[in-house]
Amino acid sequence: MSVVLEKPTLLTGEALLELGDVGRAELIQGELVQMSPTQAEHGMLEALLTATLYTFVARHQPGWVVSGEVGIYTRRMPDTVRTVDVAFISRTRQPKRPTTFLTAAPELVVEIVSPSDRWEGIRQKIAEYFTAGVERVWIVEPGARKVLVFRSITEFSELGEDDVLRGEGVLSGFELPLAELFAE
Repeated sequence: MSVVLEKPTLLTGEALLELGDVGRAELIQGELVQMSPTQAEHGMLEALLTATLYTFVARHQPGWVVSGEVGIYTRRMPDTVRTVDVAFISRTRQPKRPTTFLTAAPELVVEIVSPSDRWEGIRQKIAEYFTAGVERVWIVEPGARKVLVFRSITEFSELGEDDVLRGEGVLSGFELPLAELFAE
């Protein structure tokens, strides 16, 4: 007697959109992974980064700032849709205002580390972002009061409270003193 094991049905990003509100979740290689809500500090940092980037982008019109766990495809077949805290995508990569998950890689992704995050998972996300075509990843560590600026999977610089976070490429001219970001 042989036993036939059925493969689980994998979701696509399009099927995930059709499900409607599933709560805070990511699609990892076709499987829905639930996530815990973020804490207040996380939300405040996300709001400040979004507002500051949006103000800069609105003045210079280079593209779009998105935030609030926006879905970004990092892989297809099986689909992986990661949620990001804040991202910037240029009009070159996204000519029209985005309305669904981002299918083109943004130039910048910002992730704010939550107390429940593990570095293994953060490193995996960073690798996926660069593989998908992201140019910069900012990892904000509230507990350590620092930001890691990744230019590739292995090349990064560490900024502390006395430093200024600066945009690069299409975001050249953007500046945010980290003392303002981490102000109490």
